[in-house]
Amino acid sequence: MFKDLGCKTTIRPMDFSTIKNQMEGKDGTGYKHVREICSDVRLVFKNAMKYNDEKSDVHVMAKTLLEKFEEKWLQILPKVTEEEERREKEEAEAQINIQLAQEAAHAKLARDLNNELYDIDMHIEELRETVVQKCRRISTSEKRKLGVALSKLCPEDLNKALEIVAQNNPTFQAAAEEVELDINAQSESTLWRLKFFVKDALTGRCKNSSKEEDKHNITCEDATNIDDNNIVSKRKREICDALAKTAKRRKKKPIRA
Repeated sequence: MFKDLGCKTTIRPMDFSTIKNQMEGKDGTGYKHVREICSDVRLVFKNAMKYNDEKSDVHVMAKTLLEKFEEKWLQILPKVTEEEERREKEEAEAQINIQLAQEAAHAKLARDLNNELYDIDMHIEELRETVVQKCRRISTSEKRKLGVALSKLCPEDLNKALEIVAQNNPTFQAAAEEVELDINAQSESTLWRLKFFVKDALTGRCKNSSKEEDKHNITCEDATNIDDNNIVSKRKREICDALAKTAKRRKKKPIRA
């Protein structure tokens, strides 16, 4: 299509055979878009014009063919644009469908995991009840000590303890401004869970606050005997008041925690 002129070399050579092979390519190396074909056809003519003298037949023919090609291209350009818009729409819809499918898969996975966790929770609850049934009953003295120990908890742990009570008492409002807790009315399961929780909470507090231990001479063994005035907060006073109110109503029985 064109000849080499002296030191001039083609940076990107192109010919119609290469274009034809690219159009027929089925191994993934072919053209992906009609505009790529258009670009290579232009390159054939522009190379011929660039590397041949303006007065040469090759240059003149290349220029004439390029003008004819551009005229034909303008005629089919609306269809090309329409096809591009259609493809973009299809790709956008496909992308949305993929996203919806992924979201549906994630939602199903979340539901499945939630169901598995629920089954595990139910199984743990059954095991807990089985263990409690085999445990001895909490004594009156232990209930009193448990009530005192509850008042020693920090606000965060105290809220967790009240949530334990609420799990077996649907009507119990753990987040209410005033909480009235009757230790003697709690089930054995709740009492044992409270006992283990309070023990772990107080033991963990002792281990994580050595400076405070030195200041008040506190050990893990006597953590439940700390003076109320040193650690009682508003939330703690509420639980103590609630326990006191409950005890007053039991006129023939001694005050119990």
